[in-house]
Formats: sequence, structure tokens, C-alpha cells
Amino acid sequence: MSDTLALVLRVLAVFVVFLVFPLVIGQTEHKVMAHMQGRLGPMYAGGFHGWAQLVADGVKFAQKEDVVPAGADRRIFQLAPAVALLPYLLVMVAIPVGPHNAVGQALDAGVFFVLAVMGVGVLGSLMAGWASANKFSLLGGLRTAAQLLAYELPMLLAAASVAMAAGTLSLPGILDAFHWWWVPWQIIGGVVFFTAGLAELQRPPFDMPVADSEIIFGAYTEYTGLRFALFLLAEYAGIVVLSALTAVLFLGGWHGPFGAAGLGWLWTLVKTVALCFVVIWLRVTYPRLREDQLQKLAWTVLIPLALAQIALTGIVKVVIS
Repeated sequence: MSDTLALVLRVLAVFVVFLVFPLVIGQTEHKVMAHMQGRLGPMYAGGFHGWAQLVADGVKFAQKEDVVPAGADRRIFQLAPAVALLPYLLVMVAIPVGPHNAVGQALDAGVFFVLAVMGVGVLGSLMAGWASANKFSLLGGLRTAAQLLAYELPMLLAAASVAMAAGTLSLPGILDAFHWWWVPWQIIGGVVFFTAGLAELQRPPFDMPVADSEIIFGAYTEYTGLRFALFLLAEYAGIVVLSALTAVLFLGGWHGPFGAAGLGWLWTLVKTVALCFVVIWLRVTYPRLREDQLQKLAWTVLIPLALAQIALTGIVKVVIS
């Protein structure tokens, strides 16, 4: 009975984090962009520091009519937001936040599991683009497919380098084997992994599939109300997942500069929040890449760097052994 209760509590904790953290990141993005770009609305809505901006956005989405285009594939159109969002909930179950089995479910092949499930989330955009009966949505879906093909490979190669260094595919096992001298050694793989993850989330400057100045809003053009809000929630959930995975794989996760055993979860949280801030900062700082520039970056820069990181890891492992 105790094991069942422990499992229920873990699942409940993951679900609460899944519901709260993406909203916090969304609110943070409003504030950070308001400071960096001098936006007045998010700083004054509701009074003190614009606390009501997130509430106003939620009310706005809830009030909008849920419209399904007459020519759309209704079932696929309505299912797409859930397909885009739910995989990130499953990924959070496998991410360790602290030592002593502080994870929803430890998996022997955790690296492959999280990368495979994150790839499923992109199918939500493909389904939305195909089912909308809109040429702009279809074009956004095709761009999403091309982007997934280009950036899934460097992301997998970068993660494979860490798994090779640790000698395991388990995320808790990777953290158990972590040493601080790994950070400069694996930094190239970390940059590749984080950059490829941004591209899979279609975050600026990799937001060609939702280029509003060219194709309105890509695969999400025909979505309104709460269904559109679910796509936004999936984006913010993806930011949390990507940042947490980068922290776990390349920054030591729960390992911190002080040896207090009870602070492991705090170090994971600090690293994750810092990387989430970097994601927001990149959105404000850099312009959108053209489609040819986006593909060129993946195939001529990120993939060679990821392969070089794997080669370096192999050399270091041989020298150490």
C-alpha cells in the first residue's frame, strides 16, 4: 500500500509542476520582454508590476469562440492541441529533480524515452497544419516537418555523447556518474542540444513554422480560444522540459557547489530557471532565421559539432580507461 501511495504522490507532484511551471514561465516571459523592449501593458495590467496580465490572457482565451473551419478534418483538428501538450507531461515523469530517487519514474533508457516522446509533441503541429484546410497552416506544418528532420539528429547525437561518458542511458545514472570536469568537456554538446531543442520548440530565432509576417501564424492560424491556448501552454511546457533536460544532462542537475544533501532539488530548479531565462532572452535578442539559414545551421554546423563531441568523448573515455 505504501508503494502505491508513493507512486500516486509522485504522479500528483509531476502533474502539479506541469500545471504551474509553464504558467510561471509564460508570466515571466511577459515581464522580461516588457523590461527589455519597453512594453507598457504587461508592466501595468492590474497594478503592481502587471500581476493581472496572465489572468487577463486566460480570460481572453476562455471568452473566444471555439471555431472549427468547415473544410477541416474535425477530429484531427480538435485532437492536435492535446497531442502537442501531453507528451511534455510524460517527459516530466522521467526527469530527476534530486538525489535519492527523487523522480516520477526512473527508466533504464530514460534518454531515449524523453527524446522520443518530445518528438511526438511536434506531431501536434503537423496534425494542426494538415487538418486546418488552410494553405498557410499546411505550409507551417511542412516547415515543422522539415525542421524536425533537421534538428532531431544533432539533439540525439549530443545526448548520446553524455550517455557515452556516463556509461548509461538512465537519467539518474548519468547524474550519479557526473563530475564537474564534464562541464567544459561536454559544453559543445550542451550548446548543440539546447539549440536543437529551441528549434524543435519553434522558438525564436527558429520560428519559421509560425512566421506571422509570412504565413499568418502557421499551423495554428485557424485555432481560437482554449485550443490555441493549449498550443501556447505546450510551448511553455516545452521550454521547462528542454531547460530541465539540459540542466540534468550537461550542468549536473542536482549537483551544486555546496554539499548539502537536501538542496539537490533547489540546484536543479535554479539551473532550469536560468536556462528558461536564456530562452526568453534569445527571443528578444535575435531576428528570425530564413528557412535556408535554418537548415544550413543544422546540417553544416550543429551535426558536425555533435559528431566532433562524440569523437572527443570516445577519445577521453579511452584515455581515462
